[in-house]
This record gives sequence, C-alpha cells and structure tokens, in this order.
Amino acid sequence: MGLFQKIKEGLKKTRDGVVGQIDSMLKSFTKIDEDLFEELEELLVMGDVGVSTAEDICDKLRKKVKETGTKDPNEIHNLLEEVVADILTGGQELKVSTKPSIVLVIGVNGVGKTTTIGKMANRFKKDGKKVLLAAADTFRAAAIDQLQIWADRCNCDIIKQNEGSDPAAVVFDAISAAKARGTDVIIVDTAGRLHNKKHLMDELAKINRIIDRELPDADKEVLLVLDATTGQNAVSQVEHFKEATGITGIVLTKLDGTAKGGIVLAIKNSLDVPVKFIGVGEQIDDLQPFDPVDFSKALFDFSD
Repeated sequence: MGLFQKIKEGLKKTRDGVVGQIDSMLKSFTKIDEDLFEELEELLVMGDVGVSTAEDICDKLRKKVKETGTKDPNEIHNLLEEVVADILTGGQELKVSTKPSIVLVIGVNGVGKTTTIGKMANRFKKDGKKVLLAAADTFRAAAIDQLQIWADRCNCDIIKQNEGSDPAAVVFDAISAAKARGTDVIIVDTAGRLHNKKHLMDELAKINRIIDRELPDADKEVLLVLDATTGQNAVSQVEHFKEATGITGIVLTKLDGTAKGGIVLAIKNSLDVPVKFIGVGEQIDDLQPFDPVDFSKALFDFSD
C-alpha cells in the first residue's frame, strides 16, 4: 500500500462520517448561498473542527467562491480541500538536521507515547540515522521496560536508570553517550502528568537546561502525543502542555480509529501548533510524517 493510500485508509472513518455528510449536503443545494455556508459550518463543528475554526474555514471559502466566480455547489468540494490544506500548512517539517538532534516526547498515559517513540525510531533508522532512546519517564517502571522492548525491536541504543531516578540525569547520560557514539537523533521519553503542572514544568525546565548547556546548537523538537479519538479534549491538552512546556509540534495517534480527524484543523488553526506526524494504523510503519496537501486530498477523496 502506497503512502497516500495509507493516509486515505486511516481517514476512512472521518471521511465516511463528517466529510460524507458535507458531500451529501452540497449535493442537496442548487446554488451557493448563506444557507449552504451555515449548514457547512454546523457540520464542521460536529466534526470536532471547533467553532472558531469552522467560522474561519467558511470565511476563507466565501472569499474563494467570490475570487473564482464559482456558482456550482458541487465545486465547493475542491475549494474546501484547498482551504483545509492552506490552514494546515506551515511548520510541519521535523527539524533534525544537526548531529545529534534531540526530540523530547511528552503526553499523558494511554495516548500511545512509548509506541510512538518506537515507531519514530524505526522511521529514523530507515532513513539511515543512528538513534538513541532515553528513558526519562522514570516514574513508571513499565515505561522504562516498554522503551527497552522498542529499543530491542528497532536495534537502537537505550540509556536508562532505575525507576524513580532523576529524569534530567538520564538525559545528561544520553547526551554524553550520543556524543561518544556518533548518534544522529536522541529521542527522550518524558513523563506527561497533567494533574501536577508545576512539577511537570519544573522537570522539563531542568531537562531543557541540561540540553541547552550540553547541546547548545542542536536542533530540538518538543512533541506532544495526542489520541485523536479524544476529540475536543485533545485541544485542551494542547493548551495545557503549550503553556507548560513550549511544544513545537503534535503527533496525532489513532486517526484510523476515529471519525474525529477534524481535530487536526482545530489544533493548527486555533492554537497555531503544527502536526508533525500522524498515526494511521497499528503497524510499525503506520506513523507517517504529516503532509497537509496529502491529508486534505485523502480527507475529501471518495474514489475507490
């Protein structure tokens, strides 16, 4: 299965749900008027796009209709695809060009954080990069054990300490090891406890001080892993983590298991946080770099 086909398959529930309703609605109209835009806005809100983003999409669509002189409601489909791609574009490229680069991965328990790290490591390895994993989620022994399993599976180096160790000390050891071993990318598994924001902020601030001191010129990404099936709750998680940690991007998992794919638009448009990867299946290679144009095309593509 090709890359586009994989994304298309992963978005099937969203496409059959919300986008399917939009498609049916457009076919029921004989002209483009305010009633059409009002119905479209309602359907977008139902699809977890969020109220403000739904309004923005419709405003941009009105302008495109005017600019292009479009009269046929069936042609709205293509204009909508363009508007969605435009909203999602910007900042989606992962910055990992220095040697080493460092990727901090955060997220609440249950979103698939450790699995995402494993899949990310697998992608980097396929790209010919030498990867080192750092088990800095030291509050759960299970997290350390899970990361070890992925390190073995991907044939990556791993730096870990005992449960309860200082996460910043693990990161320091990982950076030292990466420098000595000629590592390309360090991926750090960090704790993501929202219920104690101050503790999380302090812990990540300490980790960031270590990175800034030891790797002052390195590319650094701070990625928040989100479960797409949580819908609008994912937006509030982004707000909390953005305030606490200064995230640079999102990894959205379990898109294949939900009709709430519109959440991608809400996150990018409302909070100005780019999506860097999407998870569209259970397999090791089902974590894909986010491409706004492909995503938008797959979302609106009803061909078999």
